[in-house]
Amino acid sequence: MVAVITGGSRGIGLGIAKELLKKDFALVLSSRSKSDETEKLINAYPEKVHFISCDISKTDSIENLVSEVKNKFGKIDLLVNNAGVAPRERKDILEITPEDFDFVTDINMKGTFFVTQKFAPLLIENGKGRIVNISSMSAYTASVNRGEYCISKAGISMTTKLFAARLAEYGISVLEIRPGIIETDMTAKVKEKYDRLIENGITPIRRMGQPEDIGKCVAAIAEGNFDFCTGTVIDCDGGFNVRCL
Repeated sequence: MVAVITGGSRGIGLGIAKELLKKDFALVLSSRSKSDETEKLINAYPEKVHFISCDISKTDSIENLVSEVKNKFGKIDLLVNNAGVAPRERKDILEITPEDFDFVTDINMKGTFFVTQKFAPLLIENGKGRIVNISSMSAYTASVNRGEYCISKAGISMTTKLFAARLAEYGISVLEIRPGIIETDMTAKVKEKYDRLIENGITPIRRMGQPEDIGKCVAAIAEGNFDFCTGTVIDCDGGFNVRCL
């Protein structure tokens, strides 16, 4: 089976890749540039792991990715829309600029939509398949110092539902995973803040999540354990979604 993972060079994407390798997937890892960790994975699994550069904020780059995957494999079984960025600088919503907004939403929201659209014909040709969109607890949690990020993740939630409705007739399921506070490069700058919040009980499970936690959810979907589900949200967040009094 063949899986394409956008944003597959580090963090959550790499965690997903490592879990899918355990399920004997051939992987296409895609990002704007190849990381050292990606190179190590390719060297360890030269027949299984492949890298294709792609900037998902650009439609022609997405089309090139689809074309290269089709030429190499002829099909895909699983698409994981993981690529995403945080704001370059956290700003109050009264201060963010159109450029700030576009930088985040062009990748996180617009990019996810068009990667899904462009890969859909390949999945339809396959006669079945699964799509997993990695959003965030920020899809429903307001952070006024990074509003563009929250909006982009909320957009991924609706993208999931739209494509779930559109592609179900072709045997393609579309699911959304909402990570919570995950220990990656993206959260490194605010790790002390998150450590304090977790210690004070913001999540019932009192630890930061790890990329492999998300990877295990994706692997379960990839094995077909959720094939009667589509448009479904899986919260992988240490219980952040639980509202306690």
